[in-house]
Amino acid sequence: MPRDATETRARLIREAERLFARRGVYEATLREITEAAGQRNVSALNYHFGSREGIVEAILQQHGDPLDDARGRHLVEPIEEMPTFELVAALLVPLAEELAHPSGRDYLRIVAQLSHRFPAWRLGDALVTPHLRRVLNVLESRASGADPSVRRERVVDVIMMMMTSMAERARVVDRGRAPELDLEAFVTNLTDMIVGALEAPSRLEAALSVPSGEARR
Repeated sequence: MPRDATETRARLIREAERLFARRGVYEATLREITEAAGQRNVSALNYHFGSREGIVEAILQQHGDPLDDARGRHLVEPIEEMPTFELVAALLVPLAEELAHPSGRDYLRIVAQLSHRFPAWRLGDALVTPHLRRVLNVLESRASGADPSVRRERVVDVIMMMMTSMAERARVVDRGRAPELDLEAFVTNLTDMIVGALEAPSRLEAALSVPSGEARR
């Protein structure tokens, strides 16, 4: 790709990150992104990415691949033998490092808006990179609840907890406010909450075993 085209693509991605994070992934217009990137040709974004979905996927890949490499460095094989706390920390620490720069904070705020895609984490969604998928599979196998649907739901809720917490901290930092906890304490506390959510006893087991139509208490 020619240098000018590479630079144009990079500017479009950066402005899309900024506007998607602040205006909304589906609210910011492609024209706004193109103009913010200094492009007079309003079709520049479609030329480089094809569509809104195309530039969203480009953003996810640009951040997701390095993030997954970082996760891999926190994992010890076989990961099935790692403590749950360490597995969760391997997911959170690389995400927390994204808070250090504006592009990373925008990425976290964008992913939190894509919660409708979280339940599809097994299906090859671009949000879910290989190491992330491996860890989520192990966490699902350890989640409390004999019923598979309960364990699946807990993993989706874990993804939601991770991303909404990271996105909210990103917003706080972007507003120039001091977060309640320093970064290390924030990650440790969030790790504790996620482990607790995974391991909390399920009161649904008895309810799910009651035949349809019978009273449940």
